[in-house]
This record gives sequence, C-alpha cells and structure tokens, in this order.
Amino acid sequence: MESRGVNIHQNAQVDPGAKLGVGVTVGPFCVVGSGVVLGDGCELASHVVLDGNLTVGARNRFFPFSSAGLEPQDLKYHGEESSVVIGDDNTIREHTTIHAGTEGGGMITRIGNGNLLMAYTHVAHDCQLGDHIVLANGATLAGHVTIEDDAIIGGLTAIHQFLRIGRLAMIGGMSGIVKDVPPFTMIAGGYRPGLAGLNLVGMRRHGFDKDRVSCMKRVYRALFQRDSSQEERLHEATTQAENDADAAYLIDFITTAKRGVTQPRGED
Repeated sequence: MESRGVNIHQNAQVDPGAKLGVGVTVGPFCVVGSGVVLGDGCELASHVVLDGNLTVGARNRFFPFSSAGLEPQDLKYHGEESSVVIGDDNTIREHTTIHAGTEGGGMITRIGNGNLLMAYTHVAHDCQLGDHIVLANGATLAGHVTIEDDAIIGGLTAIHQFLRIGRLAMIGGMSGIVKDVPPFTMIAGGYRPGLAGLNLVGMRRHGFDKDRVSCMKRVYRALFQRDSSQEERLHEATTQAENDADAAYLIDFITTAKRGVTQPRGED
C-alpha cells in the first residue's frame, strides 16, 4: 500500500496494493481493495467498501455502507476487467452503490466532479455522469444511462437503461423515466411523468440572461406546444433559435434521441 500522511483506523482493512493519496482518512470497518486508487483528501466514514478497478479523485467523501467499484448486476458480465472512475469533490451518501462497467458498454462507469449522490442511490454499470448533478434519496439509474451537467433527479426516481438526461434538466420525485429528458426542462413526477416547462430557476442560477431565456421559451413552445408534425416543429424551432447555442443544443438533443423524448403529459 502506498500511503502518505493517511489516517487508517485499526479496524479497517486496506489492501497493501491500494494507492492512497495525501491526507486520506479510512474509518472503522472500511474495506479497500488492491485495485483502488484514492486521491488526496478523500474521507471514508465507516463500513465503506471500495474494490475492483476503482480510481477516485481528490476530496471525495464516502458515508457509511456506501460501495463503489464492485462487479455489476448484469447477467452478461463475465468477469472482464472493467472499471469505475470518479472525479473530485463528490459526496457519496449512505448505502449508495456504484458498479463497474461491462464489455457491452465501454468497460467503464464514470462520475464527474462535484456531484451529490444522496442515500440509497444506485449508479449501474456503464453509466456516465457529468458534473454538479444531484441524485436525491433512492434515485436509481439502470445501465448505460447518461446524465449531463447540473441535472437534478428527484427522490425515488427510476431511469430506464440507455437513456439520456440533458443538462440542467430537473426531474420530480417518484418518476419512472422511459424516454430521454431534454436539457433545460422540468419533469412533473408521478406514475406517468411528463414535461412541465423549462427549468427557468435553474437557468437563471446558471447565468442565463433575459434574452437567452426568451429565446429558449420560443424554441420550447415550437418543439412541444404546437399542434403540428415533428418535422414542422423542428423547422419552427430552428427558425426561432436565431443561432443561439443553447437552443441548437436542445434541438440536436431531440433529433439524436434513439429512445424517444419525454413529452408534455397527454402527448406521448
């Protein structure tokens, strides 16, 4: 075990092959496997299990009974040397599980920087998470899910495999998501969730000025509130976009959706 200024509790089990950065704290009854790399300043509270091919950046906090790097819950997995990569400054709360990738999904599960994974959340094999995402308590991601930066996933929400959640999207609690969620939008939670408009509060908090918000409103109306064909909606939205980069990104997200896009309630 490589260690520099680490604090390992006497009741923890850290494999000699693990690599621990400066100032790492490993609490009682934690288990750290031989393939684990922990960056500077990481904290493992107690009863944390980190194993497999797991690389963790700096200043991550793991709370009791969380685990990362273990083999996936996928019957197609046959022991391939897949991995988990976690960035910096993430908070992993109690009983959260983060599983390794598979051969069928690129061999890697990846989590970016500054994310909050609340208690009992699950990140399945081959998921790709960006930065500053919030998964509220009990949120569950199936395999191959992509979540872009600054998205918020409500508690007890389940997201189907292979879906994409766009940047700054906000999903209400107890939602069952079975189609892609467009960026900048809100999803009303419940048994049959649907779009509930733009995430205006989130957009403004992230620096969208009045003109940018107005443009996005026009594009959203063209895409989701017109009684016309999808081709006509896309044409109208492109006209309203006025070369706006955010609008172009929203339109591209929709046109490249492989599993369909969540619509306002009653329009699926």
